[in-house]
Amino acid sequence: MNSKGHWDSIYQSKRDQEMSWTQDEPVICLRLIGEVCSSGRVIDVGGGTSVLAERLSDRGYRVTVLDISEAAIERSRKRLGAKASQIQWIAADVTAEPGLEVFDVWHDRAVFHFLAASNERAAYRRLLLQSVPVGGHAVIGSFALDGPEKCSGLEVRRYDGPMLAEELGPQFILLKSEPEMHITPWGKPQSFQFSLFKRI
Repeated sequence: MNSKGHWDSIYQSKRDQEMSWTQDEPVICLRLIGEVCSSGRVIDVGGGTSVLAERLSDRGYRVTVLDISEAAIERSRKRLGAKASQIQWIAADVTAEPGLEVFDVWHDRAVFHFLAASNERAAYRRLLLQSVPVGGHAVIGSFALDGPEKCSGLEVRRYDGPMLAEELGPQFILLKSEPEMHITPWGKPQSFQFSLFKRI
């Protein structure tokens, strides 16, 4: 099964409370985005059924959600009802380098750590560079070095801030990294890290 089929199958067969990454409020992500951008354009890469896009839109940001799973996007649009029209929705694989506009902040909670192949990470970097101008920022969350080694049946790569900075290259400077102990809907702790970068 390809990546799109894998994620569509998960979103078609599981409720949000059956998926480990579900959280009621994306507190750390909202705070980090707010630290560098009080308004403007934000893209949530791998937004899935997260409430982040809704929270950002409510705060006046212009929001785009990109996710490989059309099933996830459809579920989010249904949940939001009329408010869904305030958000731009893109069903696409980030490693296929879809044509995107320019954003003040690129947000990714747990997409990059699934990119096991070097060519996938290179495609991600190219799209990131095209989409975030000098002075823009990226917030990237991944499993931390002591986090899980697998998620949804897939191997993941674990990172700390400096490791992510090396992956993104010299055009992005690491401003800060913060740990987060995410608690799954069934009470299991998962160690994440969130790193904030500035495009230079």
